[in-house]
Amino acid sequence: MNNMTILVVDDDPVIRRMLEKRLEKEGYEVLIAEDGYQARKILPQQHIDVVLTDLMMPGSIGGIEVLDIAKNLNPNIEVILITAHSSIDTAVEAMKKGAADYLEKPINFDELFLRLEKIANVNSIMRNAMDLSQAMDTTESAASETIQNLEIKTAELQNQIDMLETILRDEETSIYERIDKAIDLLTKQKIT
Repeated sequence: MNNMTILVVDDDPVIRRMLEKRLEKEGYEVLIAEDGYQARKILPQQHIDVVLTDLMMPGSIGGIEVLDIAKNLNPNIEVILITAHSSIDTAVEAMKKGAADYLEKPINFDELFLRLEKIANVNSIMRNAMDLSQAMDTTESAASETIQNLEIKTAELQNQIDMLETILRDEETSIYERIDKAIDLLTKQKIT
């Protein structure tokens, strides 16, 4: 089961339906937009991992504009453009703007699923890296606290040693009194 949500944006109802059925069959959650205007409404309202959009659609919101809208809302949304052979140069330009990839029509579903798998793998690696970073931060914080506690304990022990040394070196006091004072200090301070 794939856990990515894909927004399919295409003005051709046959292509939309075909993409929807094939993607759902592979276990993806699929949302549909008939054009860029509908995509613009859906994108801010839903969690989307991947936008699969036709490059050329009627109106002023085509695939490039859908790419811009998606990336402005969330730079982590991946966009794959569907393009006719004649607009490959435009698709390459779109990749420079942040598109993850492009597919030529007619759509080769093996290629599409490979690209989606690649995106899922990269997302998984990024999540693992973030988890590792958080774990490292937690470990570093715990280590820092432990070191600080050890430094405090070391200072306390050094203070006790200094006090014992002062008591034991006091030649004006008899050896028995010094020993009694040292024992009292040790039992009161409980050196650990």
